[in-house]
Amino acid sequence: MSSSLVVCEVDESLKEKLKKFRFRKETNNAAILMKIDMAKQLVILEEEYEDITLDDLRNELPERQPRYIVYSYKYIHADGRVSYPLCFIFSSPMGCKPEQQMMYAGSKNRLVQAAELTKVFETRNADDLTEEWLKNQLAFFR
Repeated sequence: MSSSLVVCEVDESLKEKLKKFRFRKETNNAAILMKIDMAKQLVILEEEYEDITLDDLRNELPERQPRYIVYSYKYIHADGRVSYPLCFIFSSPMGCKPEQQMMYAGSKNRLVQAAELTKVFETRNADDLTEEWLKNQLAFFR
């Protein structure tokens, strides 16, 4: 059995969509949900969401399969300022198939580079994906 790490390419149309998403003008929360097409070894778009909370997004995630999320979040700071950080979230729940886990983990950095994101977070438990969790993660960047 080969243990070589497979790093998937990022679909060209997904790269374009991520680029447009980075420069979006809307001020609501939005997300792009991505998965790996295992047969093609390609990161592809699964779904786009407008005006979605993390709670609603969490309910869209499969229970035992990893997913990549790019989330545009309306962040209201303690002093009243508003910013719109773009967050990359790698959701890799317990109980995933090991080969799936490895393929997603091995492809994460390539996708982060393609999306040109710096706020990169990971969770092993989808229940952690709450607004409070995200605010705690973002506190590191202040």
